Amino acid sequence: MKISARNNLVGKIKSIEVGSVNNEVVIELAPGVEITSVVTKASCEQLGLEVGGSAYAIIKASNVMVAVD
Repeated sequence: MKISARNNLVGKIKSIEVGSVNNEVVIELAPGVEITSVVTKASCEQLGLEVGGSAYAIIKASNVMVAVD
């Protein structure tokens, strides 16, 4: 796989919360470090995503917002 996005994070799928249209996929990047993505149910099925399987979190954004109290 070749991709232009610079932020490619690999991990194991920790959980998939199935919704009526979208699924919430949690990928564990390292012990205690997780990232969550919402993907369509169809994409989840087409990619064959399963808990325990390996997946990439690919982040391509023009900006990332950071906030503090």
